[in-house]
Amino acid sequence: MDNNIELITRMVMEAIDKNKNQKNGYLVPIGVSARHVHLTQEHVEVLFGKGYQLTKKKELMGGQFASNELVTIVGLKLRAIENVRILGPVRKKSQVEISATDAIKLGVKAPIRESGNVAGSAPIALVGPCGALYLNEGCIIAKRHIHMSQKDAIAAGVQDGDIVSVKADNERGTIFNNVQIRVDDSFTLEMHIDTDEANAAKIATGDSVMILT
Repeated sequence: MDNNIELITRMVMEAIDKNKNQKNGYLVPIGVSARHVHLTQEHVEVLFGKGYQLTKKKELMGGQFASNELVTIVGLKLRAIENVRILGPVRKKSQVEISATDAIKLGVKAPIRESGNVAGSAPIALVGPCGALYLNEGCIIAKRHIHMSQKDAIAAGVQDGDIVSVKADNERGTIFNNVQIRVDDSFTLEMHIDTDEANAAKIATGDSVMILT
């Protein structure tokens, strides 16, 4: 038990040391999240053929990966966006995450939601090389959020599910409110925003923002 306490204490102190020069908050790197799709295995097979398995292009945090597979998403009046990447592994529910600009282009009324919360969200169609499917619900604009491990959460003074504000200290000087904290030890410290938010605030992947305290 004493060894565990010592280990946890050391990990927290290391996380604090990384941010010791930040007097007004906790520094977090940015990852800009482009539009993407999550699918059930059943829907993978509808789009790519019976027995098809997603193939890995790039490892992501939390056991996820960017796959090599791409689909076309289709909104109202047959407005479409091609070459939208699928993220794996497969999920229990299919979901399409887009930006507000994408929603306008597609003609869909996608709500802002936490990933996985698709009840009552916008309908969307997907087209793959072997078939097409229509989702009665599943299209959302992802709520901005920060992934972090437990040691980062302790160091930052936050808990899973907390809502915080962060500041981008650049020429735009943007403050993002309503940012959700998501804590899991499989996560790497990173705030995810979509392409609309990144462009408006002149932020790119690899830049940093600060959790305000």
